[in-house]
Amino acid sequence: MRTAIFAALALVLATPRAAHADASLGGFIGDPTGIDLKLGVERRGALDILVGSSDYHDFGGALYGHLTYLVTPFIGRGESVLVPLRVGIGGAFFDHATAGDDRFDIGVRFPLEVAIRFRTAPLEIYGEIALLVTFLRPDDNIDLTSLQGGIGVRFYF
Repeated sequence: MRTAIFAALALVLATPRAAHADASLGGFIGDPTGIDLKLGVERRGALDILVGSSDYHDFGGALYGHLTYLVTPFIGRGESVLVPLRVGIGGAFFDHATAGDDRFDIGVRFPLEVAIRFRTAPLEIYGEIALLVTFLRPDDNIDLTSLQGGIGVRFYF
């Protein structure tokens, strides 16, 4: 299963992008915690991919990943920063099962993200809150809905 996840990530990375699109790599701390890759696919749209752990208390224990399409309907413009507001929809997979169990929970997530992107540096600091609705859950102890959130940093290249 993990091989298929990494193969899908490699396929997304190998997909050609438009000349105006930008990409970033960074980290996110909270629920979830992990490596964050954002790929611009159109002027105000991007794919956000995160692979890591379901929270920072259990990093390396409970596998988590999401693929989210983000839209930027509004960008505040300051003298030295841009403040984009992003909303999105995506899918998530995560493992809350006990050790040795390969069952994954699957859900859909609806994030709201606010960022501060510096004009003079390829850096962005952002906060995100997301509603996660779990629709495939082999472990009956998982709630159907939950809130995710945290802060992250992205470096653009």
